[in-house]
Amino acid sequence: MEKQGFRKNLINIEPYVAGEQPKTADIIKLNANENAYPPSPGVQKAISAFDAEKLRLYPDFSSEPLKSKLAEYYGLKPSQVFVGNGSDDVLAAAFRAFFNSDRPILYPDVTYSFYPVWCDILKIPYKTLPLKEDFTMNVNDYTQPNGGIIFPNPNAPTSIALDKSEIKKLLDANRDVIVVIDETYIDFGGESCIDLLPEYENLVITRTFSKSRSLAGMRLGFAMASEELISYMNAVKDSYNSYPVDAVAIAAGCAAVDDDKYFKDTIAKIVSTRDRLTKALEDMGFTVAKSSANFLFASHNKYTAKEIFSYLRDKGIFVRFFDKPRIDNFLRITVGTDEQTDKMISAIKELVV
Repeated sequence: MEKQGFRKNLINIEPYVAGEQPKTADIIKLNANENAYPPSPGVQKAISAFDAEKLRLYPDFSSEPLKSKLAEYYGLKPSQVFVGNGSDDVLAAAFRAFFNSDRPILYPDVTYSFYPVWCDILKIPYKTLPLKEDFTMNVNDYTQPNGGIIFPNPNAPTSIALDKSEIKKLLDANRDVIVVIDETYIDFGGESCIDLLPEYENLVITRTFSKSRSLAGMRLGFAMASEELISYMNAVKDSYNSYPVDAVAIAAGCAAVDDDKYFKDTIAKIVSTRDRLTKALEDMGFTVAKSSANFLFASHNKYTAKEIFSYLRDKGIFVRFFDKPRIDNFLRITVGTDEQTDKMISAIKELVV
């Protein structure tokens, strides 16, 4: 039905849908790829010691303390780092700054579902390119004329990482457009492309504190690129979004970067549990993609994903089910603690074994 009156001017988009948020505390929540472990003791100390009186003042407009920490950690200049309120804020700035061509931007057909939302809001033309049958990217598809490229590595929701050699092929074929690599999950596996920044002046890498650093509730994200490209992201942010990262988040982020041992120990625990869960699922008849993330992408040879999803939900275990083409028989399962993992394995065994 055609909209009438003022309604014809209302925005018409399909919004991003996040994982279900449980209403009770006794749920095992494995549907949003949150870290299974708390922030580092250093972060907790920084928050506890924060002088609340300072909240009457605006925070550092450019998040300089956190930029400097990140630049030192990754071997860059502070002017090569952009900080925002979560990686979604960072990606939104990148879309505005870099994807302004009449040609479509390119990204995989099975990927982070916020990409088409930004394209629709910002009127950016786009074209999705199908992943192969094994859900890996075919970089040869990305040699066609385009207005930019974005993809996650490892990909979500598939958990599969693209080899750096393949990424270099893609970059070599697209030196005249911006290529954004969304490295949300890279700390859990795969090869980061940070060391490629000097070689490719059109490369932008985005990261988040939400996953590997256990700060999803703080909303901290950042990008790394050449000084020139970061200056464009800063110009966009200063033009449309005058709200910098808050002072508490800056303090927490700095502490998270400083506590490197806790960071690496936590990742090691998650990877160990991920490998154990993969084997347990395969022993129960699942096909599991080779994960380089803190989640698994799995389907069963007898029971549908929707059946398993509903069964687990009734047991108080939330995983992610996507009712979408190509992936409607797969579950995305966040790697939890060993205790959570054991409870989920036991619950699945009751159904499938």
